[in-house]
Amino acid sequence: MACQATSETYDVVILGGRVIDPETGLDAVRNVGIREGTIEAVTEESLAGARVVEADGLVVAPGFIDLHEHGQHLEAYHAMVQDGVTTALELEVGTEDVDSWYREREGGQPINYGVSIGHIRVRMDVMDDPGEFLPSGPGGHQAATPEQIEEMAARIAEGLEQGAVAVGFGLAYTPAASAKEFEALLRVAAEHGASAHIHVREGPEGATKAIDAAAKTGSALHIVHANSSGGPETVEFLRRIEQARASGQDVTTEAYPYEAGMTSIQSAFFDDWKEWEDDEFAKFQWVETGERLNRETFEKYREAGGNIILHERTEQMTRDAIGHPLTMIASDGFLVNGKGHPRTSGTYSKVLGKYVREEGLLTLMDALGKMTIEPARRLQARVEAMAKKGRIQEGADADITIFDPETVRDRATYENSTLPSEGIHYVLVNGEFVVDDGQLISEARPGRPVRAGTARQ
Repeated sequence: MACQATSETYDVVILGGRVIDPETGLDAVRNVGIREGTIEAVTEESLAGARVVEADGLVVAPGFIDLHEHGQHLEAYHAMVQDGVTTALELEVGTEDVDSWYREREGGQPINYGVSIGHIRVRMDVMDDPGEFLPSGPGGHQAATPEQIEEMAARIAEGLEQGAVAVGFGLAYTPAASAKEFEALLRVAAEHGASAHIHVREGPEGATKAIDAAAKTGSALHIVHANSSGGPETVEFLRRIEQARASGQDVTTEAYPYEAGMTSIQSAFFDDWKEWEDDEFAKFQWVETGERLNRETFEKYREAGGNIILHERTEQMTRDAIGHPLTMIASDGFLVNGKGHPRTSGTYSKVLGKYVREEGLLTLMDALGKMTIEPARRLQARVEAMAKKGRIQEGADADITIFDPETVRDRATYENSTLPSEGIHYVLVNGEFVVDDGQLISEARPGRPVRAGTARQ
């Protein structure tokens, strides 16, 4: 990196930290100078700043980029930033109205934010589904007419023209959506240079169907939560993605470091619940109370609606996904009024603490690559802003996470999902502190919209 004149004064200087930049492979003690939200110096030379952070013994990394975060509100943003996240994107479910979604967040948020135009949400709107977040009626269970598919395609195109980051799909939540419908909408994504972020159904076979449809339509594909969708067949699930990539197809994937998932109890996932054996219900945990369910309580809560945690995978399945060289890290997080899954608050610190420091499943460089540069690369062809994120380099956005590699760990649990992580000392978003010496600055609002068509908004 170029040396900077010592007479210059920066807004913020980070001194003597272990700077890790996965894109260039830099892993060395450096000083970092920040001015007006941009990294202007990464150097061995001494620097002067209006605010100086002594980072001896700490890692200075790009801020973490979460491609799969449903909690797009203040409570969730505060939980995520204390886990080192500086950009959180809702790209699986997405929204049915891109302009309105961004308008609702105008005026600043603690971290950077963005959204996809979502097939699930558009389908619900077109088919008058009564569900609040996911389909609970015709949006999930009714086949679309040719006219309805045409309307969905037009609305997805409109959302992309409004700057949606990507196109979201959840075929597991819309089982009535045909291959013809899926392919028609993938073509819209391809025409706009947008990646398709999809929750597949049917394990490895579902991954293959999505990969084949993407190849047929020429669309870039990102398959969400390989550990959740792959389950007992996670290794084979990932092998299908490897094969597609080896053939030259643009396919990526992600995973989160927990054995349990979470979703709506009214999801089409559970339409066959009346056919289950009695002992099947005990793997479900009601988020509001923490109780494990039985047939009677499952029926009661399904009628009322709400979220459940599914304890259905093993630690080995998680390790298979997190340790695979192709997977990015993404939380699939969601919080409502202090209740949810610990992955919103602890995903990134859990990877760094458990799978890097304690178990050595990943090197620190590889783990940070999965959290920073790889998510940025996934999106930057369409979203210019992402070319300045996920990097500790001169000219990059000053989205920076500074943590102690010896103490970083998650604390959130299934019963207390909002406990903040430990070991995250500082988080800067566009050059402004949102976590300062381990403390959340609750009033900080430096986050900007991440939106296609504009480098910085």
